[in-house]
Amino acid sequence: MIAFDSISAISRFLSTGGLLVLAGVVSAGSFAIVGCDGAEPPVAERGLGDREVRPAKDDVIANMEPAALRRALSSSPLPPPPADPTNQYADDPSAAELGRRLFFDTRVSGSGDVSCATCHQPDRWFTDGLEKSRGVDTAARHAPTLIDAAHHRWFNWDGRSDSMWGHTIRPIENPLEMGGDRTRLVRLVLQDDELKAGYEATFGATSLSLGELPPVASPSGGPRSVEAWERLSPVQQDRINRVTANIGKSLAAFQRTLRGGVSPFDRWAEAVSAGGDGGEILSDSERRGLVLFFGRAECWECHSGPLFSDGEFHNIGIPVPDGLPRDPGRYDGALLVKNDPFNAAGRYSDDVEGRQAILSRGVKRDPESWGAFRTPTLRGVGRTAPYMHDGSIPDLASVLRFYSTLEGAIQLEHHQESVLSPLGLDAQEIEDLQAFLGTLTGPGPRVVPPPGERGTGTSEE
Repeated sequence: MIAFDSISAISRFLSTGGLLVLAGVVSAGSFAIVGCDGAEPPVAERGLGDREVRPAKDDVIANMEPAALRRALSSSPLPPPPADPTNQYADDPSAAELGRRLFFDTRVSGSGDVSCATCHQPDRWFTDGLEKSRGVDTAARHAPTLIDAAHHRWFNWDGRSDSMWGHTIRPIENPLEMGGDRTRLVRLVLQDDELKAGYEATFGATSLSLGELPPVASPSGGPRSVEAWERLSPVQQDRINRVTANIGKSLAAFQRTLRGGVSPFDRWAEAVSAGGDGGEILSDSERRGLVLFFGRAECWECHSGPLFSDGEFHNIGIPVPDGLPRDPGRYDGALLVKNDPFNAAGRYSDDVEGRQAILSRGVKRDPESWGAFRTPTLRGVGRTAPYMHDGSIPDLASVLRFYSTLEGAIQLEHHQESVLSPLGLDAQEIEDLQAFLGTLTGPGPRVVPPPGERGTGTSEE
């Protein structure tokens, strides 16, 4: 049997590729540290009369199965957001600055008093703390965080957009969210000297003039807006869409800068990977929760990798107090992304033959996806209550109790997530898992609304 006398030895063994050998010689049970003669592992204090002997802190992690330890160490660090070839301005600082100004500007909305920051507030980890988000009206879902969102492949709970820039346009025109209009948005940029200068510095001058633009016009607005859109020539419609897409790309460039930063879990993983034990970084409870998360509780099955999300869509049957769920989730999201003129395969994308465009063209509206929603990231999860797509679970302890028992879960025959089963956690395990989840939050970005901008993103609750 292979023996190790410290976490340092384990981490050095794993970092040199020894895991593959180790997995073949250690049984599928616990990963115990023993001496060559089978003696018990060393403890912090031993043989001190009747005093209780407590295991060394190392033992909490040392007894992890090797595969679980590998999963934990491979979940950090979170790298920079992947490149977005569909947006050539994704990492352009001038585009990000224009996006920052627009993000906090309430004039983007139809009512003039709602901004992107209304539902994505900086002091709430870019959520709003509400069960159902409120913009112009009350939305059907809870606002997900924008921090580290640039790592997603699909956007919104149902994946209705295939890029961050494409998705920034949807809330602006959604009648429940911002109630805006793409032509009104273009007029705002052309009328405001600072916004126009910022736009032209990044995207160049537009051939559109205020005189040719009606007050409102959009293919997805109200009757007045749709009628005005249909009176425009195809060339005018295309030019409006082009400016709208560029505005979306600037908003995405800003949102790509929203990063959670290094969390206590990341510092623990770095310490262990470097040969330490990380015992001074995470508490006993946090490390017990870590062992559960990457081991028996199997949270990693869906919350995997450095983003703590598999990026896929699942129906977990969360309880619905007033009957069967009515939100089709990914079933409708697949159709929306296919029909979106601002998708990765559309004419306003900067990479129409790229990987994301190919994926989007191949999206199918599968009945099996009814009620399925994208796995959210767990980074910063302690700051984003309430939980689930509908905000129906108020706190992390309640989320963990639901997974522990699946009490009240909706059974939808073939629409039910097949891999989900009750975890059977006891009270201490729920407390430990919640403690570990708290270690996934970093310092977050420091974002200050531009001086004089309308909308501060603060809450009056």
